[in-house]
Amino acid sequence: MSTICFFNGYIYDHKIPSFVKGSVLCENGSIIDILFGEKACFSADTVVDLHGKYLTPGFTDAHTHGRAGYDFNTADTDAIEIMLKSYAKSGVTSLFPTLASAPFDSLLEQGKRIREFTSSEKTAHAVGVHVEGRYLNPQKKGAHNPELLSPPNADEVAALLQSISLPMHVSAAYELDQDESFIKALRSAGATAGLAHTSADYAKALDLYNKYGISLSHMFNAMPPLHHREGGAVCAGLCSDMYTEIICDGIHVSAEMVKLAYKCKGSERLVLVSDSMEATDCPDGEYSIAGLPVVVKDSIARTLDGALAGSTLSLETAVNNLVSFTDTDIPSALRCATVNPCRMLGIFDRYGSIEKGKSADLIVADITDKNFKVVDVYVSAGA
Repeated sequence: MSTICFFNGYIYDHKIPSFVKGSVLCENGSIIDILFGEKACFSADTVVDLHGKYLTPGFTDAHTHGRAGYDFNTADTDAIEIMLKSYAKSGVTSLFPTLASAPFDSLLEQGKRIREFTSSEKTAHAVGVHVEGRYLNPQKKGAHNPELLSPPNADEVAALLQSISLPMHVSAAYELDQDESFIKALRSAGATAGLAHTSADYAKALDLYNKYGISLSHMFNAMPPLHHREGGAVCAGLCSDMYTEIICDGIHVSAEMVKLAYKCKGSERLVLVSDSMEATDCPDGEYSIAGLPVVVKDSIARTLDGALAGSTLSLETAVNNLVSFTDTDIPSALRCATVNPCRMLGIFDRYGSIEKGKSADLIVADITDKNFKVVDVYVSAGA
């Protein structure tokens, strides 16, 4: 056990949101104290002089299928470690590894493997598991193999919970859950839910939010577009307080539509996700996502029939894109990659902000001319 103090820098305060000159003390992987002021500094075993740089919470990626050449659907323990080291290097210190559609036994096996992985100071925390697949609407399958899709089945919830346990987030086309037994079982157990790959209309999506507090998975993608006679799930997401994920790469969602979403949601309810696949941080070439062949050209991943197949986006780039597309400021954009995903997933008590008692997962960053650059990353500082 050791203590580490970060001083002589600007600390991110999500409540303002802004940066304040100060010092942060960490011990045994947790933040134990914070001082604000020009000369604030703690006595510690290790003292890190930030030299005027910025200290922020590590990013949390709620929706990511893989990176560094591997996919969570097929990764063994060694591959999971390689991926989690790559996430940490990119600034993502906590994530919900995301499983795409697969045979049910395979989902259970991979979910268990992910949850049994032991993180280290060099790997990001695999805090929970995000199941995005199997329970999708075939009309909005995207890059998911239609042969692997299945209607929501409440009888399968117990097996998911036994193998994956909590926290767990399940993205599904909940309009197919006709008696709502599936989502009731999930929410009663404490899992969170996202509406995804869906044909739900406005009324259904809003009803699901009001009853079960659903979020909207990768808004705009794999759901009916906004239309002047039928707003659909997108309109429900924009007009309510539900958390809405967005892939802010300018490809899955154009810059002007990101601007519209941010104008409606602001920095309080928008959640930046990567939806990254195995080619992230890799060169162009031939890859796969959940067993489907994918070609990556100019860093854009598509299936052989031309459908977008996840992204090669990092959350650092997503934050900078949000600033560029919407002309918001970096402190506001940072909420969408730290506070908001953790609140959506129900893990804000431990992750997502620089506060006493939180996990000491921190980014040292340079901020110049509205550009955020990850300089160094600490996972469980002081552990």
